[in-house]
Amino acid sequence: MYSSLYISLCSSFRLACQDKSVHRFLLPALAALTALAVTPAFAAASGADSDINWWNMAMSLFGGLALFLFGMEQMADALKAVAGERMKIILAKLTTNRFMGAATGAFVTAIIQSSSVTTVLVVGFITAGLMSMAQSIGVIMGANIGTTITAQIVAFKVTKAALLMVAVGFSMLFFSKQEKIKQYGGMLMGLGLVFFGMSVMSDAMKPLRSYEPFLDLMATMENPLIGILVAAAFTGLVQSSSATTGIVIVMATQGFITLQAGIALAFGANIGTCVTAMLAAIGKPREAVRAAVVHVLFNVFGVLLWVAFIPQLAEVVAALSPAHPELSGTDRLAAEAPRQIANAHTIFNIANTLIFIGFTTQFARLVEKLVPDKPVEEKLITRPKYLDEELLETPSLALDRARLEIGHMGSRVTVMLQDIMDAVVNGDRAMLKKIANIDDEVDILHGHIITYLGRISQKALTEQQTEVLMKLMGATNDLENIGDIIETDLVYLGNEGIDNQVAISNETRAMLAKLHDVVSTTAELAIDAVMENDEQAAQEVIGMKADIGRLMESAAMHEIDIIEKLKRIYYFSKRMAKAVMPEEVPERAA
Repeated sequence: MYSSLYISLCSSFRLACQDKSVHRFLLPALAALTALAVTPAFAAASGADSDINWWNMAMSLFGGLALFLFGMEQMADALKAVAGERMKIILAKLTTNRFMGAATGAFVTAIIQSSSVTTVLVVGFITAGLMSMAQSIGVIMGANIGTTITAQIVAFKVTKAALLMVAVGFSMLFFSKQEKIKQYGGMLMGLGLVFFGMSVMSDAMKPLRSYEPFLDLMATMENPLIGILVAAAFTGLVQSSSATTGIVIVMATQGFITLQAGIALAFGANIGTCVTAMLAAIGKPREAVRAAVVHVLFNVFGVLLWVAFIPQLAEVVAALSPAHPELSGTDRLAAEAPRQIANAHTIFNIANTLIFIGFTTQFARLVEKLVPDKPVEEKLITRPKYLDEELLETPSLALDRARLEIGHMGSRVTVMLQDIMDAVVNGDRAMLKKIANIDDEVDILHGHIITYLGRISQKALTEQQTEVLMKLMGATNDLENIGDIIETDLVYLGNEGIDNQVAISNETRAMLAKLHDVVSTTAELAIDAVMENDEQAAQEVIGMKADIGRLMESAAMHEIDIIEKLKRIYYFSKRMAKAVMPEEVPERAA
């Protein structure tokens, strides 16, 4: 009955996995159809009660799962949009030591609800030299604590207010014209969908409370290895440990699983989330791969350390969590287990961080041995250092990564600009060829940056973000124009001078060197101004117009072609600087 749809969905699985925004919702659908295919046979083989309507139950269960996952995605996207910029600043400033790094990683991840985004930010700081590998490990450990906030939220039984949250959140999204209000509305609506999806799944599971084969299956989760393997596999499938933990808590609300089984499943979710980290690191710089390996080692070591002590952890959690002695049997289990599992998940991650935080240096050394630097030959291949697809859903952070990549592109242009004058004046053909080759790297980076900015432009941007994006795009094009002037015009003039055996006097050399130094300084300042959004540096570039004008007037009769190209370089440097300024800045008369 469902075979043709199932086969069709399976055939598109590989394509969907290339797009995260698709596969997070396709995979639950695939799982639903798989369940629908096997459920009738399972029911018949088990002599199932004919009163259970398997079709309706499957529709409700997996429809609720879809709402739950979509709500989590909606809430996370809104949180990243609201808090992304501030969280980046906090993360950059508060990671002075491993303990502060862990606390900051936990706080940031709890706010933006994405340990992967936290890890991406950390990788960017490592690449930029703002954070050591050892410091980053503390942040990654703390990020695991931050993810437990989802389980704590889900454990609160506020499903009765779920549709109210959806209604209020949708109203904020639909009627408000302010971007901030819309973002908060999306967050509230997502949270409402999470709770509503939980409610739908919980109601769908009620008939299973008297279904012995299912209860026997849940009893096997008491075996820690089985529970860990099942949860790890499911987490790897849906790419979200928070989703797995949420579903475990939903099952606990029906009394299907005990505290010890819930702990084993939570451990498995921690293992399964390593799949997400490793997939995200494929094709990324060495720092990203190392951060993913740290995540894997930390989670695996943590589970191995605790798996033998699940009964003891359950006793501690039961003593710390609210109890309901007035209830008995399944009703008591359903009342107590959800909060206990959420607390166990939190205690487990906090304890692991405290245990391993003292070994960040050893972790760093181990990871550097497991993931050594690439051979020098591979480093010569030009590729972007900072453009990360993980951050495209958070435009404010993605725009900052584009700034850093513009700085990377600018560093290559700066090398070209610093070397070109000596190569032209001294007639160094080998250096001229090397400079021309560097422009190929500049063109490659230019293409990547423009493509990345184009992908950001497809997201829901505020007016301010749109303005920043357009300025960054303009600055990228200006920088590429500077590279082209050096590669096309100045290299050509240098080669022509060699071919014609042109001799340049000492007086002209001194004048060109002085003009070149000033123009080089303005270009470097302009690149820094764009990369760091530094208005003071931009103002300095704009204010140097008069000085450059005087130098050019004094040199008007000497090497006019070279001077004209330097003038064009300053023109594009000035345009880059203007892109940083909030409004048109008055210039001094030349």
